[in-house]
Amino acid sequence: MPPGTRRTRTAASETPVQATVPASEELVAPVGRGIELCYQTFGDPDGDPLLLVMGLGGPMTWWDTELCEALARAGFFVVRYDNRDTGRSTILDARVSRAMLVRAFAGVRVRAPYGMADLADDAFGLLDHLGLDSAHVVGVSMGGMVVQTMAVAHPERVRSLTSIMSTTGKRTVGWQDPVVLPRLLAPTKPGREAYVASNLAFTRLTGSPAYPDTEERIRERAETTYDRGLHPAGTVRQMLAVLTQPNRGSRLRGVRVPALVVHGLADKMVHVSGGRATAAAIPGAELLLIDGMGHDLPVALFETFVAGIRRTADRA
Repeated sequence: MPPGTRRTRTAASETPVQATVPASEELVAPVGRGIELCYQTFGDPDGDPLLLVMGLGGPMTWWDTELCEALARAGFFVVRYDNRDTGRSTILDARVSRAMLVRAFAGVRVRAPYGMADLADDAFGLLDHLGLDSAHVVGVSMGGMVVQTMAVAHPERVRSLTSIMSTTGKRTVGWQDPVVLPRLLAPTKPGREAYVASNLAFTRLTGSPAYPDTEERIRERAETTYDRGLHPAGTVRQMLAVLTQPNRGSRLRGVRVPALVVHGLADKMVHVSGGRATAAAIPGAELLLIDGMGHDLPVALFETFVAGIRRTADRA
C-alpha cells in the first residue's frame, strides 16, 4: 500500500439531532461569457468558503442537503451550484453527436464545445460573484477534474483541494468498467417515471455495494433532478469535455495546496487507479481509499467526508 494510503470501512450510525443550518434560496449568478449559474449557500458567510462541484450530468442537489448542512456545522460557508448544461444553469445549444463521443473515446481528436478550463472559469466566476478571492474546493468525478484544473490554473485562489472518485485525465487510468459504457451511451427515454427507473438501475450498477442507498432516497433524488430540469444533450456535451480533457499529471506536480483524494475500491465508473494517480501527482496529498464504496456519496460515509474535508482545510 502506498505511503499515506488509508483504507476505511465506516459503519452507519445514528446521527444526533442538530441545529438548523441557514440556507439561501436558489439564486442565479452571471459568471461571464454568457453563462449563468444557479447556486445555493449553507451556513455562516463568515465561515471558511467551500465550493462544491458536482460531476457529469449532476445538479447541485446531488450534494445532499444533509451533507451540506454537516459541512456548514463543521465551520464552512458552503456553496453548491449547477454546472453549465445542468439543472437551472445556462443550457447551451451546441450539437454533439454520439459518433463524436465514440471518436473521442477512441482517442481521435474532436472539437468540443467547451472543456475543463471553461468549467473551471465558471467556478471562478461564481467565486467572483460572491466576492470570494479564494475558497476550499471539493469536486466529485467530473467535478474533481474541474477542481484539479482550478488548482493548476489559479493556485492562489484555491485554499485546499479535495478530489473525490476522479482522475487526472490520463487515458490509461481511471477507466470505466465495460458494463457501464452501454448505460452511458443509451438514449434517454422520455418521461419522469422512465428517468426515475433508469436512475434506479444505474445507481444499483455503479453505487456502493457496502453502503447501498434506499430506493426511496434514489427515487426522491431522481424526481428532484427531473423536476429541476433534465438536459440529456447537456450531459453529452459534458461527456465530450471529459473525453477530450488533457492529462493534468505533470501540472498537478506543481500544486502546493493541501489536497485530499478520496476513492472507492468498488468504483465501476472511474477505476481507483484514477484516484491513485491523482494522489501520486500532487505533492503531499492524502489518499483515502474506502472499501465497498462505489461511484456515489453514501449517507453512511458523510461523517468520513466531512472529517476529511475539514482536516484538509485545516492544513491550509
